[in-house]
Amino acid sequence: MQLSSTTVIAVKRLRGELNISVLELSRQTGISRWTLDKLFNGKTNNVRPTTYEKLNNWLAKQI
Repeated sequence: MQLSSTTVIAVKRLRGELNISVLELSRQTGISRWTLDKLFNGKTNNVRPTTYEKLNNWLAKQI
């Protein structure tokens, strides 16, 4: 499953607004910090369906 660049930008922006580290985001979402790092650095946009769901749920809770 591919994560859109819009979703990645939204997560990065919100992480910045909340002033939380990648490690804290990892704790809040349940996603490996290594996976988040790859997403943020543009090394991949392919994720498992569970990762996709966790990121979308985290974004929805923050709004």
